[in-house]
Amino acid sequence: MNDKFMAIEPEKLEENPFKLIGTDWMLITAGDMQKFNTMTASWGGLGILWNKKVCFCVVRPSRYTFDFMEKSEIFTLSFFEEAYKKVLSFCGSKSGRDVDKIAATGITPVQTDGGGISFQEARLVIECKKVYYQDLEPNHFLAPGIEKNYNGKDYHRMYIGEITGCYLRKA
Repeated sequence: MNDKFMAIEPEKLEENPFKLIGTDWMLITAGDMQKFNTMTASWGGLGILWNKKVCFCVVRPSRYTFDFMEKSEIFTLSFFEEAYKKVLSFCGSKSGRDVDKIAATGITPVQTDGGGISFQEARLVIECKKVYYQDLEPNHFLAPGIEKNYNGKDYHRMYIGEITGCYLRKA
């Protein structure tokens, strides 16, 4: 990626994925250096599927990032130190249709080895190549209460990406 990051194998990560995604949050980013968007997410996962190291994330069709996810083969998940929580909050509450999130937050876009976009300030970057997507169907919800996450009936699209790069910020 650049000299501030080192590539590692995903299985060498010592992170707790529940804390990493659910508590610390992440930026999902898709597009290219000329035009991209990023959004904060706290739903997703990491694992093995189809004999591949994968991640999954979900994006509502109403989000500006959705269009970029649809058009891009590559997306990234970027994780930050606690000091960036306000940046993540901003990127999750404002739309890239209405505001330049990069100018507003001061984070620095960088291109990953595979052509994705991440941020110089990230502490961990996971780069993925889309291998599957599926729209979540409310008639498939088996647990009571899931539907309450969808007051506007704006059901997520789930993207599964094969992890093609994993980068830790050097100390």
